[in-house]
Order: sequence, then structure tokens, then C-alpha cells
Amino acid sequence: MTTFRERANLDIDTPKSAANDLGARRLAALRDRAVSEYPVMDDMRDRARSIRLHTLSSLDSYLSEFAESVARVGGHVFFAGDADEAKGYITALAADRGVKKAVKSKSMVTEEIELNDALDAAGVDVVETDLGEFIVQLSGDTPSHIIAPVLHWTRFGVGELFAEKIDAPYTDDPIELNSIARAHLRKIFLEADMGISGVNFGVASTGSICTVTNEGNGRLSTTAPRIHVAVMGMERLVPTPGDLAVMLEVLARSATGQRLSVYTNIVTGPRRPGDPDGPDEFHVVILDNGRSRVLGSPESEILACIRCGACLNICPVYREVGGHAYGSVYSGPVGAVLTPALMGKGFDLPFASSLCGACQEVCPVRIDIPRMLLNLRARSSQAGDSEFRWLRAGLSAYARAASHPVLWRSFLGAGSIVSRTTGRSGWVRKLPWHAGAWTESRDLISPARQSFHSWWKANRGT
Repeated sequence: MTTFRERANLDIDTPKSAANDLGARRLAALRDRAVSEYPVMDDMRDRARSIRLHTLSSLDSYLSEFAESVARVGGHVFFAGDADEAKGYITALAADRGVKKAVKSKSMVTEEIELNDALDAAGVDVVETDLGEFIVQLSGDTPSHIIAPVLHWTRFGVGELFAEKIDAPYTDDPIELNSIARAHLRKIFLEADMGISGVNFGVASTGSICTVTNEGNGRLSTTAPRIHVAVMGMERLVPTPGDLAVMLEVLARSATGQRLSVYTNIVTGPRRPGDPDGPDEFHVVILDNGRSRVLGSPESEILACIRCGACLNICPVYREVGGHAYGSVYSGPVGAVLTPALMGKGFDLPFASSLCGACQEVCPVRIDIPRMLLNLRARSSQAGDSEFRWLRAGLSAYARAASHPVLWRSFLGAGSIVSRTTGRSGWVRKLPWHAGAWTESRDLISPARQSFHSWWKANRGT
């Protein structure tokens, strides 16, 4: 298994990382402008945080209420303990209903459980219909951002991909590329037997699900096929439609700098008598997959995340290395907490942070990501993780030296020797062993030739 550093080195200083950095900065700037134009944003963030934390504190009762509400409007609910149970339910449903083709709107949770692979193995042709996810699927790539899956792509690369994969004339004009994708996908919506969506928010009191997107594919995926399956992480609930309205006020502004996303869809049950369109069946798969374990841990606050991506866009580490370096469907600061806490892997990710706190500053629900990163770092150190054993030993040695004057003066004396070996440059160009990671990408100023303590003794007396 590769490490974060190894994956980061593959993409750093490449056109891919440059495109990622440009895109993330643009989204961050749009967010800042949208927030500056909305004077009550801070108050709404406080309300949104209160709603999310309250819901998590009573999640069992809200899940029960939501399931009853979905059943009341004619839908079906399945509680999946893990990814296999979720995939088993959906593939069995597809087999029972004779589904041959399914269309999907953008969904991080279906990426998490690798649903496409399971459906492919079951003989179901699955087509991603979000433009970014469509590009990812055609190219065999993986998403690199929570809301912008192909942030690392350029329009030139997309033009070449469409020319190769769907026999379209080459163009790098974004409007024409959108038109090509739209024309290619339109007939697929009409052929599909099943539509699969994620869920931005489920409303406990009404049994409704809300999906937020800037493309019409989400609306088509949930209404055109005869079966709609919504896959929802168990934490994605709000109690009432009024609470949903608060969440929508902060979501789009934080994600894309919009007052409201172009398509904010609220779906309540299957088609009823007299409805002109809509699915005949509505199924909600509520996924645990480790969330109940996280709910009882010091990292429970991360479940309040509403997947806006603002923390990715502002993060200096994410901007530099891109999403693929995180080795998970969840990247950036939120992924650095969620991946080890939820999936039990990626324990080096909490160290991929400057701890600058920018992620918490822009989070629409004020999640204290830096605190959780520090908790996970401490846990890795205490567990004796081999990759960080040297760090623990080094910090222990430093703590011992710093608390013993004689040792500390010896330490300073060694620093003076290092200073003399660096010549007149005044910089340490290369450090040995693990410390060399610092000087791989930056210089280190040489230690002073004379410590302050010795200078004071020489010039000011004892």
C-alpha cells in the first residue's frame, strides 16, 4: 500500500496539480464573494451547526422517524450495516426487477461502497450522468474533489477524451463539450430501468430526500427511470423542512459561491395516482458502514459535514497535491479525518496538514477539523505506528533535552557545530535521515553560532 507522500509525489508540480490548484482557488474566491454579500452568514452557520449536532445527538430517533415517513408516502427503506449489505440489496433489487441499465447522479457514498463495480458484476450497465463523473467513468480515472470530480482535468484533455471514447469531433470549448455530453446521455436516461442518486439531506418529518446539483441529470435520474434508489449515509438527516432551508442557505454559498444551486430537488416518495411522471418505486438505502462507530468516538463531529468542499478549496496541502494523494474517495481536510475514522485506513493522512485552521474558518458548520487531526495524530503515535515511530522518539528526545539544562546546552553546542559546517551560506541545504523530508522542498536557516544564553553571559554578566 502506498503512502500519502508517495502518492503526492506522483502529481506534484504537474499540469494535473496546476489545474487542481487553479480550480480550488477559484472556488474559494467565489465562496468568499458569496459570503461577503450575505450579512447573516455567520448567524446561519451557527444555526446550521446547531441543527447538525442536535440531529447527531438524537440520530436513532430521527432515523426511525425518517423510515416511518418514507413508508408513509409509499417508499421502502433498507438499513445497510456495511457496504456489502448495501450493494447486495441494490443488486438483488435490480435482478428481481429485470434491470439492465441504470443511470447515476453524482454520489460520494456510492463511490465509498464501490457500487458501480457490484452492479457491473451483476450484469447491469451503469452510466454516470454528472458531467464530471461521466468524464471519470469514460477515462477510468477517480474523482479528486467532493463537488468537482475532475477539478484536475483541463478542457483540452476532456476534448481529447470525447473524441477518443464517444467519437465526437474534437473541441476544447466548454459549451460545446457540455452539448456533446448532453446529446450522448439524453437517450440513455430514457433507456434506463433504474435511477440511482445520493442524498444531500433527508428530512425526517416528511420522508423527503433533497439533492443539490448544478446539472439537470440529478432530476432526470430520480424521475425518468421506473425505479429510484437513493443511497444515504445515516448521518445526512435534518429534522424538518425548515431545518433543510437553513442548510441550503449555507451549502451552495460554501461550495460554489452561489446563493442557491441551479437544481435543488426535493423528492417525496414514488409517483402517486394522477402524477404525470416519476418513478413507480422509491427505495432509500441508509448506510452505516462504520458511521455508528464514529458517532461514539472523539471524531463524531466530522459526521456533521455537509460535503460542501470548502475545506478542500482553502487547504494549502490539498491545493498543492490534489485529491488523489489522499488515496480515498474523501480527500482534503475532511478526508484526513473521515478516512481513518470511518474506513480504518489512511492513518498518515492527519499528518498531511499545516494545522493552519483555515478549514474550520470556512466550514459552514464550523467543524473543528484541526482538533480531530491532532487527536488522530496522537492516536497514531501512541499506537506505535511504524511510520511515525521515529517522530515519537525524536520528540521524546527533544522534550528530555528541553527540560534538562545541561542536556539543552549540549544540544545548543551541537547546533553551533552544524552552523560552522554550513559555511557562509547561512542555510542548511540537506538534513539527514527522516529530517531530510523538510529540506527536500525548502531550506533551513542555520542555527546561530552563539546561543543567547552564552551571549548574555559574555556581554551582560551572569
